[in-house]
Amino acid sequence: MSEKSAISPRREEDFPEWYQQVVRAAELAENSEVRGCMVIKPWGYALWERMQAVLDGMFKETGHKNAYFPLFIPLSHLQKEADHVEGFATECAVVTHHRLEKTAEGKLVPAGPLNEPLIVRPTSETIIGATYAKWVSSYRDLPILINQWANVVRWEMRPRLFLRTAEFLWQEGHTAHETEAEAVEETEKMLGVYETFARDYLAIPVLTGEKSESERFPGAVRTYCIEAMVQDRKAIQAGTSHFLGQNFAKASGIQFQGRDGQVQHAWTTSWGVSTRLIGTLIMAHGDDDGVVMPPRVAPSQVVIIPVTPKPESRAAVLEAAHKLRADLLAQTAFGEPLRVEIDARDIGGGTKSWEWIKKGAPIRIELGPRDLEAGTVAVARRDQPPKQKEFLPQVEALGRVGAMLEEIQVNLLARATEFRDAQTKVIDSKDEFYAFFTAKNASKPEIHGGFALAHWNGSAEVEAKIKEDLKVTIRCIPFEETPEPGTCIFTGEPSRQRVVFAKSY
Repeated sequence: MSEKSAISPRREEDFPEWYQQVVRAAELAENSEVRGCMVIKPWGYALWERMQAVLDGMFKETGHKNAYFPLFIPLSHLQKEADHVEGFATECAVVTHHRLEKTAEGKLVPAGPLNEPLIVRPTSETIIGATYAKWVSSYRDLPILINQWANVVRWEMRPRLFLRTAEFLWQEGHTAHETEAEAVEETEKMLGVYETFARDYLAIPVLTGEKSESERFPGAVRTYCIEAMVQDRKAIQAGTSHFLGQNFAKASGIQFQGRDGQVQHAWTTSWGVSTRLIGTLIMAHGDDDGVVMPPRVAPSQVVIIPVTPKPESRAAVLEAAHKLRADLLAQTAFGEPLRVEIDARDIGGGTKSWEWIKKGAPIRIELGPRDLEAGTVAVARRDQPPKQKEFLPQVEALGRVGAMLEEIQVNLLARATEFRDAQTKVIDSKDEFYAFFTAKNASKPEIHGGFALAHWNGSAEVEAKIKEDLKVTIRCIPFEETPEPGTCIFTGEPSRQRVVFAKSY
């Protein structure tokens, strides 16, 4: 932590407010004129585009193709899937009219009631299922492996930028299969894609497992998830993959003639991640000076900052900066050309440097008149204190930048893993469990807890009681080849294995 931080309050003082200030200081997003909705600013959207590009490539490598489906879903489609409707009913935005008319007083009012209300998609299982029903008639039409990049609306009453907003961006994969085994394999495969992306690109270690029945996606047979721990020791559900069985296929009429000549229903899946990943990244890696961006997803991995204290030196320094950028673009990191930006604004070098610290640029290279004379540059890494710089000959810096980026990526994952492991505790009694999740310092209520690994007998009543008492939920039932049975710490009854409890966003 620096002596004087760029963000106030600091994480340990007020983590939720720290997060809001980081998002603003890094120019990632801001609240819009519509309550609960956000404006994603260029730096934030560039980060999302980078995440999107990587994930899109991973999806296509596993055989999926992109398509687009309607924003509006007829109410009758949702009525076909009662469990699904129940899960999203209170979050739905409903369109009931199709035009506006002006009153005698000059006010615009809705007019032209729709014959059937339309739901602004909260998720697309029902509308996509209706489409697949038209596409599928034989086992030869399967599998269907489709992904959609889209926006969705869920009427969020307690919005927080990136983490919970009424409208957000995401991808949703929807697949249909001939057999149950194929659908289960798909569900597990895509969870593995998310785990790989979180670990290798976002530098976030995640736990993988299955959700309990109460935390399951509405209408799903099984929900698998990746769970991340952020720096206030809470969990964030960073991605989910759902085995839907034949529930949605039956509701939507996705039927086909099987190899045996019999008509049967398809087996379906859905899976998704959203702009919530940006919030997860900030909370996992950020410090009291702002965002810390993992190099593999940073929109600009290297920012060149020309320092021109005197107008007469500006042209020469800018020319050298463009030459340096061209040389850097010929370098690689992670098997790809570097992403390099020049901040050529005519403002102080110190001001520019602090802005890029707050934005989380992995490497900053400062270049001024004296550097031109000496043939050197000042190199600063975002995983090190902001005042720490290394003065290198320009030729040496060119040769080392790629390796530095790879080191930063490794360091961020190691830090996050060490933090998570230090805040994960095996708990064997109810008293210890309640103490673990009870704040000992009322002025800093978020500085406690973490991941608790405890035995649970599978009781929904016990699960509900813990949630009511402590606002703690089962984040996942971890995948284990050989689960170790034990005794439920809440009831004394047999337990198949330990599960992960935590407070969450």
